[in-house]
Amino acid sequence: MNEETPITVVIAAYNEEAAIGQVVGGLKAALRDAEHEILVVDDGSSDATAEKAAAAGAQVIRHRVNRGYGASLKTGIRKAKYDLILTFDGDGQHDPNDALRLLQALKQGCDIAIGVRDGRSFQYASRMPGKSLLQGFAGFLAGVKPADVNSGLRLFRKVDVMNYFPLLPNGFSFSTTLTLAMLKDAYELSEIPIQTHPRQGRRSTVNLGDGLRTAMLIVRIAALFNPLKVFTPISLLLFLLGFAYAALNILLREWNVPSGAELLMIAGVIVFFFGVLADQLASLRRINKDE
Repeated sequence: MNEETPITVVIAAYNEEAAIGQVVGGLKAALRDAEHEILVVDDGSSDATAEKAAAAGAQVIRHRVNRGYGASLKTGIRKAKYDLILTFDGDGQHDPNDALRLLQALKQGCDIAIGVRDGRSFQYASRMPGKSLLQGFAGFLAGVKPADVNSGLRLFRKVDVMNYFPLLPNGFSFSTTLTLAMLKDAYELSEIPIQTHPRQGRRSTVNLGDGLRTAMLIVRIAALFNPLKVFTPISLLLFLLGFAYAALNILLREWNVPSGAELLMIAGVIVFFFGVLADQLASLRRINKDE
């Protein structure tokens, strides 16, 4: 890294006092040859996260209440002095030296560089079923399957990401939504393999609520980016089931169309037109963004 590449590091931190000082210190060492700033957005922490981040040399921005991971990143990106933005987790799982590898990838012509976690790493393996489902669905929608759709270590340009702020959620699905949005708009993605370490401080657990949030995220992403690709197969399936039910009834010499068959075929038509409507809204969203 050289002085010609000024960079802003944005860290969304919530109750990360156990690791934040070490994370900031490691980043300052890794970026010592570059003009840089490190912004820690303290998202309403109840511990000493803000104090330890400031003591380690970061600029601290505080949310009075907990607003969410995505909201914290938005705050940091808005306040960033430089156009090149590195997002970095505050729990000690990332290696600060990987920032240099992501920067090299960006210099080689990509639009966004993402650190791809090893499938056996601590933070990734514990959520493998949900992540695999999410990545498979993301690949189905975008036509290109990203290796790690929601990695928190990524490098991009501020001017590119600010366009998507109205679409990006305030929670943990910020990263997933951004990845899909940029892939759908044909931005060049570079994926850099990285290793992660067990997080420090409070442990992260997976529960039924996480599964429900993943399911809702899949629905939201489908509606945002490629609704017809999801609605059309569902509508076709419903219509064909209804048609088959009616045909079977006629073959059995029950010379009438059952109400259940009618409902299935009507549902198929309704779902299809809902898909058309959602696709038109998605197209308008893309036009408004480009303007």
